[in-house]
Amino acid sequence: MQLDRLLIQTLESWHRAGVSELAQASEVQGLLEAAQAVPVTKARHAVPSTPAPTRLDVPSKSAPTHIQNTPSKPNHSEPITKTSAPQETIVTKPSLPQTMNREDRINCLAEIAGRVSKCTKCKELAETRTQTVFGVGNPEAKVMFIGEAPGADEDKQGEPFVGRAGKLLDKIIEACGWTREELYICNILRCRPPGNRNPSPIEADNCSEYLQAQIETVDPDYIVCWGTIAAQNVLNSKTPIGRMRGELFERGRARVLCTYHPSYLLRNPPAKKLVWEDLKILLAEMGIDPDKK
Repeated sequence: MQLDRLLIQTLESWHRAGVSELAQASEVQGLLEAAQAVPVTKARHAVPSTPAPTRLDVPSKSAPTHIQNTPSKPNHSEPITKTSAPQETIVTKPSLPQTMNREDRINCLAEIAGRVSKCTKCKELAETRTQTVFGVGNPEAKVMFIGEAPGADEDKQGEPFVGRAGKLLDKIIEACGWTREELYICNILRCRPPGNRNPSPIEADNCSEYLQAQIETVDPDYIVCWGTIAAQNVLNSKTPIGRMRGELFERGRARVLCTYHPSYLLRNPPAKKLVWEDLKILLAEMGIDPDKK
């Protein structure tokens, strides 16, 4: 009985150290001998420790770095503090995106989209969505568009920017000389908030790992943040969009432009001129003459 008790306590100490199975009979015999020879209180300290599983490496959001010299308009960005909900399985980080070919990127995005489709971290969103809205476009895009969250039309069709705001965005894309097919388009959230309300900080944080994985897989040279929610989450800032527009920032190696969301332009048509001024900054940075568009 004493041996049984020692054996059970020794097995428990191995379990706490991370050992889940013993592959060979010799290991069991060795354990019996150890149980007889070593006091339990000391054996617990003598078991080799196994490192605990670590969270997969998905880099945290980078703080914005102002890169355009505009003395009259200083950068007012400041770090944003959010309360995170408990995290579930973390999306695998794409390795060396610069060396990934088109097929690799497509497969990687498809894998992430599959995980998103099963995500239930935001209970309310998971219960009310029709489907998740992951992202569409060129997996090797130089320019990535990031909006705020899916609306009713997006929730039905499973594609970002397909409603009235999406039609306006199509005209903006055409004015820049681009097509949807050569861009990559996604949102901060992949589920529609009920009533088209703004995403909460916890919801945005829950979805940030998917956004990060998309950015790393596509590896764009430029990112356009459409609206306050997109700009503040991508750049980890509390600054209102009105003070962030008209400048370029950095997130990783990508240069970031922030401007008004197309849905805002539907309510405030005069702001279309401001958005075009913002996009001309990006086009000039890309070496494109906007006046020839």
